[in-house]
Amino acid sequence: MKIERIELLHVAIPLVSPFRTSFGTMTTKDTFLLRVVTDVAEGWAEFAADPEPLYCSEFVAAAEIVLADHLVPRVTPEITSAQVAPLTEAIKGHKLAKATLETAILDAELRSYGMPIGAFLGATKDRVPSGVSVGIKDSIKALIEDVEGYLAEGYLRIKLKIEPGWDVEPVREVRQRFGDILLQVDANTAYTLADAEHLRRLDEFDLLLIEQPLAEDDIRGHSLLAQRVRTPICLDESITSAKDAATAIALDACRVVNIKPARVGGYLEARRIHDVAVAHGIPVWCGGMLETGVGRGPNLALAALPGFVLPGDVSASKRYFAEDITEPFELVDGYQIVPTGPGIGIDPIPGTLRRFTTATRTLYSS
Repeated sequence: MKIERIELLHVAIPLVSPFRTSFGTMTTKDTFLLRVVTDVAEGWAEFAADPEPLYCSEFVAAAEIVLADHLVPRVTPEITSAQVAPLTEAIKGHKLAKATLETAILDAELRSYGMPIGAFLGATKDRVPSGVSVGIKDSIKALIEDVEGYLAEGYLRIKLKIEPGWDVEPVREVRQRFGDILLQVDANTAYTLADAEHLRRLDEFDLLLIEQPLAEDDIRGHSLLAQRVRTPICLDESITSAKDAATAIALDACRVVNIKPARVGGYLEARRIHDVAVAHGIPVWCGGMLETGVGRGPNLALAALPGFVLPGDVSASKRYFAEDITEPFELVDGYQIVPTGPGIGIDPIPGTLRRFTTATRTLYSS
């Protein structure tokens, strides 16, 4: 497959409401899409991180530089998706940028074969259960109203973002108000091991898991914390490869793994992490990065693999956007349908994409 052109399109899409976590508040999805045009098909992918390096060290402006100056030159003009990781291995880090490039090339490759990404990855389901992530609110009342609304829409699991000062009481109120719903929390690294006794107070609420309570590089701390709390520890930011997953599992640092394809370098590595977890009896689920439909479609395909036994964060498009840049993904009885079209199974709507595009740049042209 010969690459003829690679384009980067900056997009800015307003969120329906501010989304607050322990590391900041988002009001707009401000990122870029990558379009790879080959001699047989074209592919699309979405960069998942934000304009600022708050969730992780990567951010939009840096990703554009590393793609233009270091990654794209290594993979053009002829490439397969399986070659992207080996050819870019010398570039340290930048997994989200690498994931964007690999996914766009994989999309073009699979479209040329007429193969859906779900079939390629080994998906075994045609629909997946959908959960929703609820950000930190200004009041318990606002939180209860939001959770009530999401349950009415049919979401099968609620995830509450927490931070010091917004943890035990919000969880208590949600559990008391809504009974035995599937409920979990996500700290986004907001705590330290010194908070172990405080976090142990969450055990009384029968949560599915506590996601990423400590710093991403503190595998040992998570292992020690797991000995002091009954609620299963789930790792997110700490897991950037199958090797990381194997290490964390061997050290009893987690009993659940959240797999985000963007965070681990792409869908090929995400599948390897899934396989490692399944081999060790560890359940996995698919996290979200407030993706547009371009990122949401292939995430649903990944979540259809057999080891994904917990509802993920791949919620409906309207959870975040009044208007998506693709046809919207919708909730059907608490589930979402896995795309069956070739490649990632979804395309940007040209007119909508133009309205939300703020700038374009050609990274490669043959």
